[in-house]
Amino acid sequence: MALDLDWVMAAQANTSAIERRAATIGGRRSVKKEWQAAWLLKAITLIDLTTLSGDDSEGRVKRLCAKARQPVRADMLEALGMPGLKVGAVCVYHDMVETAVRALEGSGIPVAAVSTGFPAGLSPWKTRIMEIGESVAAGAREIDIVISRRHVLTGNWQALYDEMAEMRAACGEAHVKAILATGELGTLRNVAKASLVCMMAGADFIKTSTGKEGVNATLPVSLVMIRAIRDYEARSGIKVGYKPAGGISKAKDALLYLALMKDELGWPWLQPDLFRFGASSLLGDIERQLEHHLTGRYSAANRHAMG
Repeated sequence: MALDLDWVMAAQANTSAIERRAATIGGRRSVKKEWQAAWLLKAITLIDLTTLSGDDSEGRVKRLCAKARQPVRADMLEALGMPGLKVGAVCVYHDMVETAVRALEGSGIPVAAVSTGFPAGLSPWKTRIMEIGESVAAGAREIDIVISRRHVLTGNWQALYDEMAEMRAACGEAHVKAILATGELGTLRNVAKASLVCMMAGADFIKTSTGKEGVNATLPVSLVMIRAIRDYEARSGIKVGYKPAGGISKAKDALLYLALMKDELGWPWLQPDLFRFGASSLLGDIERQLEHHLTGRYSAANRHAMG
C-alpha cells in the first residue's frame, strides 16, 4: 500500500505499560506436562534453524539440514505421536544456499537466505539488490533483508519505504522478512513506526534482529511489533508474519513468545506462514525438555547435537 505518513506519525508506544504487560506473561500463561510437550512440538515447526557464522562450511550446513529433517530423535517422536515433524525453514548465508537446497531436496523445508549486506546493511545499494537476486536464483524461497537503521533514526520514512519496496520487488516470488535491528533503533516508538512502514512497503514478515546486535529479541519489543501487525491487518486486511530472533535459546522462552502471540494475534499466527523463531540452540533445549517429559530424566546436551 502507499506510504501513509499520518498513520506512521501517529504511532505511539507507552513504554511503562508495554514493559508491565510483557512482565506478566510468564505468570499468567503457564503450561505443564502433556500440554507443555504439545506447545514445544508446535514451537519446533516454527523454527528457522540457523547458522550464520564466519566459519560456516558445507559440512556444517549439511548437518544442520539433516537436523532440520529430523529435529527430534525418531523414537521420541513416535512416543509423542508426531512422526515426520519438521522445522519451519533453514536459514544460511548466501554462499550456502545451494548446499542447503540440495541437502533439503524433497523435504518441503524452505531455505531462507540473509541478504542485503547482513548484518549491518551498509554495502552499496546495487550490491544489496544483486545479492537478493543471486539468493533467489540459487533456490532461496525466503529472503531476510536488513533495513538501513539511519532512515529510522533520522525519521526519513519515505526513504525507508522506498528502500523496502525495491527490496520487496527484487525478491519476486520469494517471501521477504524485514529485519529491523530493534536494539539499534533507540525507542519503542521508532520500532512501531519502522514496523508500519516496512509492512506498507510489502514485507511478508517483520523480524526483530540479526542476532548480531547487543540487544536482540525481547518481549516488550515483540509486543510493540505484533500490535503493529494487528493494527495493519485491521486496516488493510493483510496478515503479516512475525519473527523474533537472537537470544531465544531456552524452551521456556519459546513458550512465552507462543503465549504472547496467541493472546495478541490468535491461532492464525501460530502457523509457520505467519510466525517463526530465528534460533539454533533453542531446538536442542526443546529436545531435552521433551525427553524429560517422556522419561522423567534430563539428558546431557551432547545427546541432542545440533550439527
